[in-house]
Amino acid sequence: MKIISHRGNTHGPNAMTENHPMQIDKVIGMGYDVEIDLWGGDGLWLGHDEPQYPTTKEWLTDRSRNLWIHCKNIEAMAWLRQYAPHLHYFWHQEDDYTLTSHGWCWAYPNKPVPKSNPESYYSLRSVCVMPEIYNSDASNFQAICTDYVKTYTV
Repeated sequence: MKIISHRGNTHGPNAMTENHPMQIDKVIGMGYDVEIDLWGGDGLWLGHDEPQYPTTKEWLTDRSRNLWIHCKNIEAMAWLRQYAPHLHYFWHQEDDYTLTSHGWCWAYPNKPVPKSNPESYYSLRSVCVMPEIYNSDASNFQAICTDYVKTYTV
């Protein structure tokens, strides 16, 4: 099971470090993937509710194996599509499900997915988002995105 740190959190939500480039690097260094929030427009910015930390295509590309980029506005998605389509990104708000640019199903908290059959052409790689909110069953998922990565680490 792949464990994805939500905004760089490891032991619960932390508004002081979420989406901060140093925190993201720290968590990647611990061996986790990280879901980050990206804003586009006047440059590229990390931040959840608003652009906070400037970033670059090079910074994103250097960490591309470990980043799941949540586009926070249409400008971020359009920029990624045009200038960095190799990066792993997606857009959603309160959709039950969305498909990432690398073909993963990103499921809104507490939304189930069918059991995956690795031999099936129609098998769906999926991410259970924030299972701690509803104590969701993540057994049919191939990844978990959480603020509490240590809880799910074996």
